[in-house]
Formats: sequence, structure tokens, C-alpha cells
Amino acid sequence: MCPLDTLQEPFTIHDPIWIVMPDGVRLAARLWLPDKTRNSAQVPTIFEYLPYRRRDGTLLRDEVNHSWFARQGYACLRVDIRGNGDSEGFMEDEYTPIELDDGVNVIEWIAQQPWSNGSVGMIGISWGGFNALQIAELAPEALKAIIPICFTDDRYADDIHYMGGCLLTENLGWSSQMFAYSSRPPDPEIVGKHWRQIWRDRLEHQPLLIETWLQHQTRDSFWKHGSVCENYANVKAAVLAVGGWADAYSNAVPRVLSELSSPARGIVGPWAHKYPHVAYPEPRIDFLNECKRWFDHWLLGIENDVEKEPQFQFYIMSSIPPSRRIDYRPGHWAAEQSWPSPRISEKIRYLCRDGLSEVAEQGTDQLTVSPTQTVGMAGQRFCPGMRDLYEMADDQEIDDLYSLTFDTEALSQPMDLVGAASVDLTFTPDQASGFVVVRLCDVRPDNSVAFITMGIHNLTHDPSHANIKYMTPGTPHRVSIKLNDIAYCLPVGHKLRLALSTAYWPMVWPSANPLSLRISLKDSILKIPTRSSYIVDKPVMKFRDQPPSPARTTIRSEGSDRLIHYLSDGTQVMTLLTDGGKERLTSTGIETGRKIKETYSLNPDNPLSAKMEAEWEYEVGRGRWQTRTVTWSQLTSDAEKFYIKARLQAFEGDQLFFEKEWESSILRNGL
Repeated sequence: MCPLDTLQEPFTIHDPIWIVMPDGVRLAARLWLPDKTRNSAQVPTIFEYLPYRRRDGTLLRDEVNHSWFARQGYACLRVDIRGNGDSEGFMEDEYTPIELDDGVNVIEWIAQQPWSNGSVGMIGISWGGFNALQIAELAPEALKAIIPICFTDDRYADDIHYMGGCLLTENLGWSSQMFAYSSRPPDPEIVGKHWRQIWRDRLEHQPLLIETWLQHQTRDSFWKHGSVCENYANVKAAVLAVGGWADAYSNAVPRVLSELSSPARGIVGPWAHKYPHVAYPEPRIDFLNECKRWFDHWLLGIENDVEKEPQFQFYIMSSIPPSRRIDYRPGHWAAEQSWPSPRISEKIRYLCRDGLSEVAEQGTDQLTVSPTQTVGMAGQRFCPGMRDLYEMADDQEIDDLYSLTFDTEALSQPMDLVGAASVDLTFTPDQASGFVVVRLCDVRPDNSVAFITMGIHNLTHDPSHANIKYMTPGTPHRVSIKLNDIAYCLPVGHKLRLALSTAYWPMVWPSANPLSLRISLKDSILKIPTRSSYIVDKPVMKFRDQPPSPARTTIRSEGSDRLIHYLSDGTQVMTLLTDGGKERLTSTGIETGRKIKETYSLNPDNPLSAKMEAEWEYEVGRGRWQTRTVTWSQLTSDAEKFYIKARLQAFEGDQLFFEKEWESSILRNGL
């Protein structure tokens, strides 16, 4: 390892670097190049590939991470995806074939540079983690190692669009976010006097992504593209997979560890959607050095034993009182030499009238899950950390009041739940369609109820989520539901609670008709992956001070709020307000700011009253050059269709520069 206080390698930043694609489109990049390459030294390269604008959107993070790697002797290349930032061309969607092909071409370009030793590694969080794994599946020869963070290998099952075959409201939320991100102008300092025409062309071609995503409501070829779970064997690069238990993408790490044939190692902490050296909840880790060790071995051939370390290192979270904001999560680091681990066993608990039992219910007892549309208000945001608002899960008691719950007895021994629990249910529905939500919770001695994990299943879907078969009301059906992976310690005296509901607002879009389920107790079970609490784990993660943040000037401070009010007819309206602040970035001189308003409204007696609206405002400027984009998106539905409305406005100074509106409807298909 290289301690931070011994970093000596000088480097130079080159921006812009223009990389020409086979179709003539130029991608804009920023290059951190160690000065020793001036003397013909050749170095490995770390490549990050995003649509989030290298000169303002990710600048502060890049100047920490890539400057640090450059001081270790690595070249670092941060490239704007076509149609974003200063790159030419137009963006059509996320993870398109042209995006991935461009990535392969960039890697080939890197390998041909006189300063390159021919070995390339990729790193990235979220979008950058997604496409790092997807490009690794294409197996470019020079790509030797990747570090995807907060990523997925399955675009349908484990992204912002659908969960368990159910429509996530984040489908509109993320579409709105990209609507705002990609509509910003290029930097005149980089592209010159034609920036207005480039901006206008970009705005004319701006896609409304939710229109595409809602046309694919089952797991079809659209989602299989870019889903590496379809082709694990194609990945040849060494993979250091990283995630957080509070993140929306925790399932991918244990899954790729069990499926990849290339060298793979995983780290999952208690974190939300952030890099582990700056993440919350703490504790953080010395992540940049972990990355360096991985790249040192696979790009430079340094023998540092990373391939001999435990395959999976993870944080087992301790029980704490539920809170929307958690700054530090007590617990301890654990490790398994291989994954799946033979040290994880499965405990069976049966659903009974008296709770969760080690003995199955006798007879034909049934209990009913009744529909209450606003169950879910105590849940965490789909992906904490993806935006600025703290949105961890609140006390689950209010949701449990409107759910069917089953508790164990108070534990006489601690239980370490590590992995993915599952529930097998036999049920009789009163509607042809709908979904069921399964939550595991920690019932604490103080009577607060802490969220542990959850799973959802659209009951019209088969296990593949590729085919739809409507249920027959009044007829028994059976379903198996996998919950999200977790590592959580239930202490002595606590109870494990299973909660069932047929609604989960505002995370999941309501089914067209309120659904009741009669649960057959004797045929319904919970399977709990448990790890012996008597295993003594040695500390496996450390933290050092990280490099200081780059210079910037705060123009407007950040802030957020969560408001709930009720209309006269009982409709519940929740508004999330996020002011991302505004700041001037010293190295580029760009001033950037954003504001977000998300509104969720629903009458608890009418699922067809559901409405979500998202408004984004982005400011980008420098001196006399000042621009602003304002976007608005809305989703509603009736029993047959979804209805989408959207508006985009762009301003130069106070003058309207561009305006466009969208309106469309899409048939519901089993949702």
C-alpha cells in the first residue's frame, strides 16, 4: 500500500482530449498524465466513462480520485459519453450498443498511445459501474480489470425500472433526472462559438426515456441487452465488485461473485449510493488504496496477494433505532473465503397464526392480506444517496399496522442474517392481477421496528418475468419471492418480523385494482440464510484520511425537506424538495446548481388516483455565459393505460432559448 502522505508522482491534466470514433463523432475527455511519460515511460490507464459532464458534473470527485491515482503513476482518462458534456453526437438511451462500442474504441485508442503500457482498467459508480461490466462482457483485449461500484448485472430485475416485475416510480424519477442532465449545454470555452447550435441540436434530439422504458414492461430483449447475467462467461477481466447494503444495487455483488469465471472479489459496506471512502452511513474504508492494490496486481503484475484474500468481505450491521438519517452504522466487518459460502445455512420458519414458528401450522387456517394503498410511506427511498435527500427507512410500525405480520419469539441467541432470504406463499387472490410485497423487520425491545430487507413479485409474472399469465380469482396460486441480499445481526431479545402487503407507495406504482390475498398458512414458509454468530471475524478493512476536496466557492447552500399534506377527499400528497446548492468550481470556473421537486399523490381508497410529478432546474454558466434548463414530467394511469406528460425549457440568461412538450399513452401489460 502507498500511504497518502508519501504520494510524490507529479502529473499534468490535459483537457480537452478529443477521441474520434469510427463514425467521425468526437468524444471529449480529460486526461491525468504522470509527468514521467515525457521521458518515454509507459504506464497503465484507469478509464471512467459517464454522461455526467467531466467539467462540472463529476469534476470535484474526479479531481480527488483521478488526481490520487495519477500520483501513484497511473494515467487516468475521464470521457463524456456521446451527446453529453462536450462530446459530439446525440444520446438515445442508457447502455446502447453505440455507447458500449464507443467504450471499446476508447480502450483501443488508449492502448495505442505512446504513454500506454497496453493495460487498461475501468472504474465507475452507478452508470460508470454498469458500463464497465458491460464493456468487460465485450472483452476488449486491453481491458484487464474493472471496479464497478453500486452497479447491476441485470437491467430488468435490479435497476430503477422494475423490481420483481413491478413498476418503480423511480422509472419516472430517473427519466426526469437524465432529462435534466442531458439537456445542459456544452462549454463554449471548449467547443467555441458554435456552442448555441450544438446545444439546440442536442435539445431537439433530447429523448424522453420513460416513453421507451414503459414500452418494455416484461423482461424482453431490450432489457437482456447489457444484462451481463445473460453472458457471465464472456467477462475475462478481473472484477472487484463493490456495493452498499443501503444502496438499491446490493444484490449484484454476491450474484457476480457466484457466477463469474474470471477473478472476482467483492466488498459490501453499510453504505448508500456513494464511493466507499466518502459514503454514508459510516464507517468508510480506505477505498482508493483498495483500488490501487487491485489495479497494481492486474495492470502491473505486482504480487500483492489480492487474489488470495477472501472472495467476499462485507459489513454485518447491528440493530439501531430506525431513522430517516443514519450517519454511522454500528456493526463489524466479516469475510468469507468463497461465495456462496458453506458457512451459510438455511433456517426454516413457518407462517402460523401465532407468528413465525419452527413447526408448520396444522389444518386449513388462512389469513388475509388486505389492500391499503399508502402502505410503504415508512419505507426508505428506492436508492438513498442517488440524490441529496436523506431517505433511509423510518419506523416500520405504521406500515405494519396495515400489513399482515408474523413474528418470531424473542431470540434467545443472536441471529446473523447474511444473504438473500426467500418466502414461499400459497394464496388465493380476489383479482386477476396485482403484486405482493415482503418485508423483513427487526422488532426491538423498545417496540420500534427497524427495516432489514424486502422483496416484491408481480403475481401475473412467471419466475423469468418474461411471460404474463393473469390469475384466476378464487383459485389457489403459489409463488416464491427472493428478498434483497443483506447482512444484519438480530440481537438476543429482538424478534424477526415478516410483513406482507399488496401495495407499497410511493416506491411501487399501484396495481389497477386493490388486491386481497388469502394466505394458506400450512403451505407458506420463510427461508432465512444464517451465519453462525460464533464465527470470530478478524478486522478486514481500514480507513485512512482521504485527499482534500478541490477548491470551490459556495454560492447557494444545499438543503432538503419532506412535506406531507392531505386534500379534502383524503388524498395524501408527499413533496420532496431538494436544493443541491450552487457553487463555482475553481479549476474550470463553471458555476453549477440544481433544484428538484418531486410530488407523489394518492388517495388511499383509489389506486387509479396515483400521480407522480418531477421538476428539475439546472444552472450552468461562467461570467456572462449563463444558462438554465427546466424540466417537468408527470405520470398518471387508469385501468388500461399509463399517461405521460413532459416539458423542457432552456434559457440563455433570462431569454427562452428552446421549448418542447411531450404527451403520450402506453398500454398497461400486467401492471
